Amino acid sequence: MELEDRLEEVHSRVRKAASEAGRKPEQVTLVAVSKTFDADAIRPAIAAGQRVFGENRVQEAQGKWPELRAQTAGIELHLIGPLQSNKTADAVALFDVIETVDREKIARSIADEMKRQGRALRLYVQVNTGLEPQKAGIAPDDTLSFVTFCREELGLTIEGLMCIPPADENPGPHFALLAKLAARCSLDRLSMGMSGDYEVAIGFGATSVRVGSAIFGTR
Repeated sequence: MELEDRLEEVHSRVRKAASEAGRKPEQVTLVAVSKTFDADAIRPAIAAGQRVFGENRVQEAQGKWPELRAQTAGIELHLIGPLQSNKTADAVALFDVIETVDREKIARSIADEMKRQGRALRLYVQVNTGLEPQKAGIAPDDTLSFVTFCREELGLTIEGLMCIPPADENPGPHFALLAKLAARCSLDRLSMGMSGDYEVAIGFGATSVRVGSAIFGTR
């Protein structure tokens, strides 16, 4: 199956999952995760109409996206991997959305850099719903206080919450928890669901799903 066919298959399944959940398909944004794939592998997705992409690493994204963006208008780039403070300036310059705000130091760094560059990125707080020690993200119990800190202390506009459930667990309860936390924070944007569970995530209210291998193939 060609990339274009895989992309259309994912779009079709997103539409079906949204319809089954009583939602409109346009309420769900497909973020095509292009990490580890080079510009030549990404171009067919752009040619097929995909405009929203996710990358894990700032340095890797810097190597391909300036050129791709120069060739196509309307690209929206999401950082979906952990951000180190020494990469904040580069991330703010390159990305439109940072989905992995998860600690005070990085939130302050982003706030300072956006002010310095005169850019207003859309921001998500990453929540470690499974409390996995090896995974980034704020603890669920700390989510409200952290979002409040970002808003009131730093003047940041937080658009939504993001999570990556434990690989060996049923993702449903994690998606339900994220939705509950978002409601508590008066947020209505949820970035959750990947290639193996994005349809489940849509049923729990995902407004964006991050799909890589189902579009680009195995890495």
